[in-house]
Amino acid sequence: MRALFRHSALMKLARHAVLAFVFSSTVATGGFAQQAELKLPNLGESSTSMFSSEFEYQLGRAWLREFRSQVPTVDDPLLFDYLENLIYRLATHSKLDDRRIDLVIVDNPTLNAFAVPGGVIGIHNGLLMWAQTEDELATVLAHEIAHLSQRHFSRGVEFQQKMQPVALAAMLASFVLMATAGGDAGMAALSATQAAAQSTALQYSRGNEQEADRIGMQTIVDAGLDPHAAPAMFERMLAATRYSKNEQIPEFLRSHPLSESRVADTRNRARKYPEKSGEPDLEYQLMRARVITELTDTPAQAVERFRGELEGNPRSREASTYGLVLSLTAAGRADEAALELDTIWSTSPDRLEYIIADAEIEMARNRPAQAAEKLKRRLDVSPGNQPLTMAYATALMKNQQPHIAEEVLVAQSKRRPGDPGLWYLLAEVQGLSGNIVGLHQSRAEYFILNGALDEAKKQLSYALKLAGSNFHVTARINQRLEDVARMQEQMEEF
Repeated sequence: MRALFRHSALMKLARHAVLAFVFSSTVATGGFAQQAELKLPNLGESSTSMFSSEFEYQLGRAWLREFRSQVPTVDDPLLFDYLENLIYRLATHSKLDDRRIDLVIVDNPTLNAFAVPGGVIGIHNGLLMWAQTEDELATVLAHEIAHLSQRHFSRGVEFQQKMQPVALAAMLASFVLMATAGGDAGMAALSATQAAAQSTALQYSRGNEQEADRIGMQTIVDAGLDPHAAPAMFERMLAATRYSKNEQIPEFLRSHPLSESRVADTRNRARKYPEKSGEPDLEYQLMRARVITELTDTPAQAVERFRGELEGNPRSREASTYGLVLSLTAAGRADEAALELDTIWSTSPDRLEYIIADAEIEMARNRPAQAAEKLKRRLDVSPGNQPLTMAYATALMKNQQPHIAEEVLVAQSKRRPGDPGLWYLLAEVQGLSGNIVGLHQSRAEYFILNGALDEAKKQLSYALKLAGSNFHVTARINQRLEDVARMQEQMEEF
């Protein structure tokens, strides 16, 4: 079983909330001095946030770095790409003005999703185990986007006229703790924060939840998805609250409590729209198969699960076969996986999931050259595609071509500078290619994105010693060292 959240780690997240605020002072954001100048105007309208969207944005990115340092996250380019595209589709049909959204996928089999002020959306990969269709998943995501668009966080908190950002950061951490570790721990941390800040409670009121339900459903309709998936998903979640005392209520329901009346309201609202029928969305079912493979204890158990599905009447036979392919490959049974892949690939020869699965089979057969060649041909058609690029770089690395893999990833890092997994792989590739200066720089970027500033500073110092007289490289390293030092100085002040 994949690692679960540890309560102590999340309590550490709350304790280090002050540090999370400082982490937003990176090169990309222009430093802490600029953030200190951000104003928090009270515009005197209930429909308007008490503080600027830019302030929320900076705080959200600060929180994300700290969050990554505390909890296990998922590095699956295909899953990330799918969820990012679905969120973007929903956001474009929402009331969200600032659509700079960052996604974090938490490696946790429980039902949960949360939105953090400033445009950060978190999803437990276990959510895909609960949502049977893409429409049901979209219902949860649209609800979270509605919380962001309506600025429920800032609207729900009555700050003093000169509210300090530190208290805001602590309150934000308490909110996230409540969304992940559970209501009791989060509310306890929140109560302490309230006492220190002399602020009102941060909670999603019934009115906010109803508003998010209503606006979220409109987003679903405008995006061309099925609004009837909302009551279906809510009814399934409500049923989850009827566990015995020895079983835990899903985390999502602790911060987003459901009631019979709320489910009934959603059902009545959905009746205003016609139901959409059709085949299950294949791409979503493929992503569910990926999650099931990852969350099952062993590849052998995943093989048995998917074989069992195929003997019955699965929601998508093609997706179950794909899950079997992934499980067989992970179990070291590449030849069997190839045979199973052949049964579904002919119907969708251009599907990225199958192209990458084929490449992974080739690598499992110790034929990385063939894998790299196949991926290169596809990448020529879809340049810059993140899942293809990461798979191609991996194949090149396994084929003892780290120099080419480095060129590919350096170019991709300019397109996706906020991807920790990319920097991690790039550092590994640079180590194999002998670019030790680059290795330390890439490791530093990885640590910065994960909130480990001390480690980032060490890596940059190593790189500086090795850079010698290369002026351009030393200038970049020194600039990054100054950024890290400035962040650390601010933390010491707190």
